[in-house]
Amino acid sequence: MVQMVRKQIYLAKHHQMLLIRMAKARGVSEAEIIRRAIDREAMGDATQSMASDAAALDEIIQFALSRRQQDIAGAAYKWSREDAYSERLDRYASRITGSPD
Repeated sequence: MVQMVRKQIYLAKHHQMLLIRMAKARGVSEAEIIRRAIDREAMGDATQSMASDAAALDEIIQFALSRRQQDIAGAAYKWSREDAYSERLDRYASRITGSPD
């Protein structure tokens, strides 16, 4: 069992009303609503930085689509670890120097 520590907090009246409604709607205690909010806030930085980078997601999708177009009659894709590292290093270097891929 998790050891609990008692805390006393002050809430604005509208926060209190929201807290009561959320707890009733979810069938949990008001304290549980607050604990979940703290957990979400603590994880927020990590999830926001991943979710907010739409450009990276678009790049991944475009890469996947280009791989799909390269599929030749179900032939297995041949690759080597060295080629993958070399390609990645080339892309990294081009971003640093500002030259196109």
